[in-house]
Amino acid sequence: MGKTLSEKVWDEHVVRSVEGEPDLLFIDLHLIHEVTSPQAFDGLRLAGRQVRRPDLTLATEDHNVPTLDWDKPIADPVSRTQVETLRRNCEEFGVRLHPLGDIEQGIVHVVGPQLGLTQPGMTIVCGDSHTSTHGAFGAIAHGIGTSEVEHVLATQTLPQARPKTMAVTVNGSLPEGVTAKDLILYLITQEGTGGGQGFIVEYRGQAIRELSMEARMTVCNMSIEWGAKAGMIAPDEVTFAYLADKPEAPKGAEWDAALAHWRTLVTDDDAVFDKEVVVDAADITPWVTWGTNPGQGAPLGGTVPSPEDFEDASDKVAAENALRYMDLEAGTPLREVRVDTVFVGSCTNGRLEDLREAAAVIKGHKVADGTRMLVVPGSARVRLEAEAEGLDLVFKEAGAEWRGAGCSMCLGMNPDTLAPGERSASTSNRNFEGRQGKGGRTHLVSVPVAAATAIRGTLSSPADLQTVGSN
Repeated sequence: MGKTLSEKVWDEHVVRSVEGEPDLLFIDLHLIHEVTSPQAFDGLRLAGRQVRRPDLTLATEDHNVPTLDWDKPIADPVSRTQVETLRRNCEEFGVRLHPLGDIEQGIVHVVGPQLGLTQPGMTIVCGDSHTSTHGAFGAIAHGIGTSEVEHVLATQTLPQARPKTMAVTVNGSLPEGVTAKDLILYLITQEGTGGGQGFIVEYRGQAIRELSMEARMTVCNMSIEWGAKAGMIAPDEVTFAYLADKPEAPKGAEWDAALAHWRTLVTDDDAVFDKEVVVDAADITPWVTWGTNPGQGAPLGGTVPSPEDFEDASDKVAAENALRYMDLEAGTPLREVRVDTVFVGSCTNGRLEDLREAAAVIKGHKVADGTRMLVVPGSARVRLEAEAEGLDLVFKEAGAEWRGAGCSMCLGMNPDTLAPGERSASTSNRNFEGRQGKGGRTHLVSVPVAAATAIRGTLSSPADLQTVGSN
């Protein structure tokens, strides 16, 4: 019997396998940041251990960092302590760090790919659930807990139970105006937030092959939101072209050897998945969430659902609670939902392609009165590249705020937060209660929907802008 992509990568990394025990896997790349690493370094220090492979370890400052006045001392004492602790730990243990002010500083899941450190066939871990992003390159990539961070730092290995395999095949091409973000939000709504639990998911099919690398990263990034261990996409010519000019990618003869191996990283024709899901791309439209988990979503052209629309009793209760928290009435057209803040950024949608897409929509328009728009590049390099193209001027002229790099409003761990009761349209990945600030209400959307929403002040798509003249 043939092997799936994930089985091939997994088997190549098994250091020790004993029946009845988890496999011990070698880890090719360990990414760390300021939030989940302090206790792990303390553990090394107490045990008198060093970092086993500092050359395979990379640190960035992203979660706690401010996106305004980032060149000044961090004002918040907790955030400042976490960032300073990371700097001390990296210096003591010899770990490569990209701090504030460094061109490669930014969200760890943006920095790894842009450097070319993320490559097909790797095992990649980080103390951050959205490590699944890197699976877009054909890597097994997933988040780990603090004790596991310490284990990888000390041994460059990780004990893991072998997950089940799932194929998600998306047939046909995505309709015009529909993005990778809409695809993954649609899938989560259809399958539920626990639909992928226990699986490594391989995304396949025509619609997936037609995605750019940035769009593939968006899909894999949100694999965790429907419970998957990891998401993967088989590497192909799109992957290889993306990596070819990256600074940390193999060069010369090493590139040729790597490419030959990467081309073998496809699921065999006779491989069998534990579960298969088939999606018709034609069924997908611009999608938004209305509730308090990523599975509570609906077409933008639809209405806020009623709890009575759900057959399962627990789903009814969840809908009732979500509508209460979100302050929404069943039957309200989603296009009539007014938004206070629009956030474009995060490890889901903070890459250069995303910023170009947002700028193309908002150019010649103004942000609606009573609405603010934050545009936050995923890394300092993305910010500089965007500024070189004049994208920052497009946003500023429209009345949006152009910020420095970081996780920003994706989560309430830095100054970029919602006030209680404020409503956002966000290109990030989670809409849990209080995720973007205590009492904040979050609608997850694609980049084009976010930009159109900023212009109209209500949840909108670019197709709605024909009624909005340049002003």
